Amino acid sequence: MKEFMNVGQIGKTHGLKGEVKVFSLTDSLERFKKLKSVYIDGELRKVEGCKLQTDKVILKIEGIDSIEQAELYRNKYLMVSREDAIKLPEGSYYVADLLDCSVYEENGEEELGKIYDVLHTPGNDVYWVKGNTEVLIPVLKDIVLSIDMDKRVIIIKPVKEWME
Repeated sequence: MKEFMNVGQIGKTHGLKGEVKVFSLTDSLERFKKLKSVYIDGELRKVEGCKLQTDKVILKIEGIDSIEQAELYRNKYLMVSREDAIKLPEGSYYVADLLDCSVYEENGEEELGKIYDVLHTPGNDVYWVKGNTEVLIPVLKDIVLSIDMDKRVIIIKPVKEWME
């Protein structure tokens, strides 16, 4: 499992004093209010201020004090250490941990592929699996039968059973 996790990506500057707009890579913008520090390019930086907008966060980060400095950080990722990440309820997983997990059908010995991405839809998440073919797997209890993060293996109901 990864030691650091992306929580946001810096977009445009905001104002003249070094604030930056951040696109959240987490489920909740509210988590940014509790953020005390972040890693940018491996360097720990203190979060000095946070404002929430409808779909973005405005952050004031230590050491970024002008619009010119803020511009240098555009498109960089904000990361937190795993121990500072929000604790998930049982049965929930970080997308970063699911990526590259092998997917097998129940009673199948051949790997379907590996999780390439997790798509978020209004009804449920969808695993995008790439292997010999590509398949989109709805993350539903009657389709995703088990997840073993230690072995990095996900077992699903056979595709033919739920695709029809």
